[in-house]
Amino acid sequence: MDFALSPRTEKLRIELEAFMDEHVYPAEAVYDAQIAANENPHEQPQVMRDLQAIARERGLWNLFMTHGDRGAGLTNLEYASLAEVVGRSMIGNEAINCSAPDTGNMEILAMFGTPEQQAQWLDPLLDCQIRSAFAMTEPDVASSDATNITSTITRDGDEYVLNGRKWYTSGILDPDCKLIIFMGKSDPDGPTYRQQSMILVPADAPGIEVLRDLPMFGFKDRLGHGEVQFTDVRVPVTNMLGEEGGGFAIAQGRLGPGRMHYAMRAIGFAERALQLLCERAATRVAFGEPLAKRGVVREAIARSRMEIDQIRLLTLRASWLMDTQGNHAARSDVAAIKVAAMEVAHDVVNRAVQVHGAAGVSDDTVLARLFAITRALQIADGPTEVHLRTMARLEMKKYEVRA
Repeated sequence: MDFALSPRTEKLRIELEAFMDEHVYPAEAVYDAQIAANENPHEQPQVMRDLQAIARERGLWNLFMTHGDRGAGLTNLEYASLAEVVGRSMIGNEAINCSAPDTGNMEILAMFGTPEQQAQWLDPLLDCQIRSAFAMTEPDVASSDATNITSTITRDGDEYVLNGRKWYTSGILDPDCKLIIFMGKSDPDGPTYRQQSMILVPADAPGIEVLRDLPMFGFKDRLGHGEVQFTDVRVPVTNMLGEEGGGFAIAQGRLGPGRMHYAMRAIGFAERALQLLCERAATRVAFGEPLAKRGVVREAIARSRMEIDQIRLLTLRASWLMDTQGNHAARSDVAAIKVAAMEVAHDVVNRAVQVHGAAGVSDDTVLARLFAITRALQIADGPTEVHLRTMARLEMKKYEVRA
């Protein structure tokens, strides 16, 4: 395994770091202020449109896309180090059009979409003319087991009829959201992993009602996390993504790279928190000397450094496995990074909050928001326990008695 950056990736990393320093970090407070001033708080603020224009001009655009000829053509391993750089800011990914849920939606459109579907939805998403949402999780069932999902996709002539209630449908409140990828049961009596399908739904289709915008530990994202009722929503049969009954297979194609993105962004979160921790420790005086001279603070710094570097190596290994052996071979590593990256990031942020004292729980720094998101992401995209279950099952296969 060689994790050294290629010359092209190193060049992109340097350019991304300059972009972050010169434009993104200074824009964070402006971004929040413009959202607060907008009549619609879900509308994209002008400063983000300005950042995206600069990113396009510098060639820092759609770096995540590894499929086909529509993206930068980077491997998962190459993109991983770049994802960490932009992950240091809550607005970094949006600035280069590499933010969820659009990234996952664009990847599966590239992998499973028809040419017509790609022209209608993928190309505008890659150009950031529109945004999208992903409707999978449901409030009334344990959606960590996707076989529990009760929403239905019923064929009626040349149309499918959709019914069900989803929640934490991220992105749906953005006025630019024009597409929802909906997952539901198209064959409830079929084999367990062939019951569900994914289908493309125009966001303005009749029968879609956003019931509320859900917070995350009190924070509300600009894109919104909607609880959404789908009632007799009709879409043409040509909107089926991939084949009917292929929803689980499509989900598997989405999950590996998506979880690498999450893990590297989490490392970015952790690096930002460690930076803030060290700066605070160096300048804050208590009991006659800087906090950095206290053994307990030094231990927090040292442990944070070790843990971040460990999870980075594990994530790079998972990315390398996806590139060289495929997502199936990387299943255990992908599960591991989803667990470990979020736990490490949350622990590092927690230490930074503690060193900041009252300032750490306020809105004066980004730490409170990072604390919330690193905790929430231990549930989102598959809770920790599901990934541990997967890892344990794969590990025990090595010890099965074979005839």
